[in-house]
Amino acid sequence: MIDLIFDVLPQIHGGGNHQGIGAVKGLEAFLTFIESLTTKSPAEIFAAFMPGISAMDNIHPLLVHFPIALFSLFFFADTIGGLLSKPAWRQFSTPVLYIGTFTAILTVAAGLQAAYSAPHNDATHAIMLRHQYLGITVTVLALLLSLRRYFAADSFLYSKTYGHFALSGLLIICLTLGADLGGLMVYQHGVAVAPVMQGNAPLSIQPQHTHSYSVPAAHTHSHDSAAHVHTYDISTPVETRPDSAAHTHTHGDHGHTH
Repeated sequence: MIDLIFDVLPQIHGGGNHQGIGAVKGLEAFLTFIESLTTKSPAEIFAAFMPGISAMDNIHPLLVHFPIALFSLFFFADTIGGLLSKPAWRQFSTPVLYIGTFTAILTVAAGLQAAYSAPHNDATHAIMLRHQYLGITVTVLALLLSLRRYFAADSFLYSKTYGHFALSGLLIICLTLGADLGGLMVYQHGVAVAPVMQGNAPLSIQPQHTHSYSVPAAHTHSHDSAAHVHTYDISTPVETRPDSAAHTHTHGDHGHTH
């Protein structure tokens, strides 16, 4: 659906290798797409219009944007409104705080579920725990601020409530640190990124294959195979050596015999 929309859009700049499909063909493609929806299930229709959301195993990455935006808006509107004695700003920030708190609860719930469903290793597990603690802290602070706001007297909006400002500032700090850890898990470690979760990790380097002998001139070479070492004393008779029988190693296109 997204590709179709971009193909139907008129070519503003013109030229280049990308040419529009034309109004008639665009309309035909659009009608064909609409007709194809009649043969799809509701889930397939949703995936056609919202491919990004349908590809998610968990909606936590989608929900997390709401408390970040709402709490940031609340903090600046409430703090500036309080310090500059603008009660209308503080009155505006009150429902923003309530909605942000509600979305924070949903985000934390989805995040806890995602923590159990998304594959991760020990390194990312430690980051994930700190991310969870900060998210829960933000939600608890938001609940405290909401309750204080709800049961406050009418004079609350007309006074400089420094304790309230400090608590909302602490909320923003925890929110920023938690968002930073969330970005670290995704962009640095690839948590919940499909190609990474499917095992696109670098192949491990096999140990070196080394031979060493106790002779004046050391004879050492390496091959990409399991490591093993042969050690001989030059004074030991050949027939008494445990592996005195000649044996041959072949590596690639060459061989050698001991």
